[in-house]
Amino acid sequence: MANKCEICGKGQTTGSSISRSRSKSKRTFKPNIQKIRVMVDGQPRRMNVCTTCIKSDRVVKAP
Repeated sequence: MANKCEICGKGQTTGSSISRSRSKSKRTFKPNIQKIRVMVDGQPRRMNVCTTCIKSDRVVKAP
């Protein structure tokens, strides 16, 4: 599965995982990407879309 939304371009970011003793190690934050059928120019098409775009109606699901 791709780690990038085809609508908004949201992708994988990096940061630090902080333990209780405050030592830091590198980690990645991945977006919640779903492969859904979307209407594009009146035609259904499969796309990798983040759940934020699905919930905010930036895409129209195909029946």
